Amino acid sequence: MIKILHNSRCSKSRCGLELLEQSGKPFEIIKYLEDTLSTEELKDLIQLLGIKPIDLVRKNEAIWKTEFKDKTLSDDQIIEAMVKNPKLIERPIVINGNKAVIGRPAEKISEII
Repeated sequence: MIKILHNSRCSKSRCGLELLEQSGKPFEIIKYLEDTLSTEELKDLIQLLGIKPIDLVRKNEAIWKTEFKDKTLSDDQIIEAMVKNPKLIERPIVINGNKAVIGRPAEKISEII
């Protein structure tokens, strides 16, 4: 089943959701700000995406700028920051089996659905 990590307040996330709806394929919406990811789930997601943890961080978020920006953080510390502050996680993320993409731009989602 296709899954989308979605934030309804984000225009990019809404575009990704619309693309999935138009595909006609079944999918599950994960409201990751409410149903937060565990450390292991986030590590698995980062591995699926094939990126470094820092590449999943929304660096323009106020909490990143005030709490983390000028610090030297390990991958585990970055992951923990995202677990504790899910607003820091880039969105939308679409997962389909053993593939995942950050839907920025939304067209990237088409590559895996």
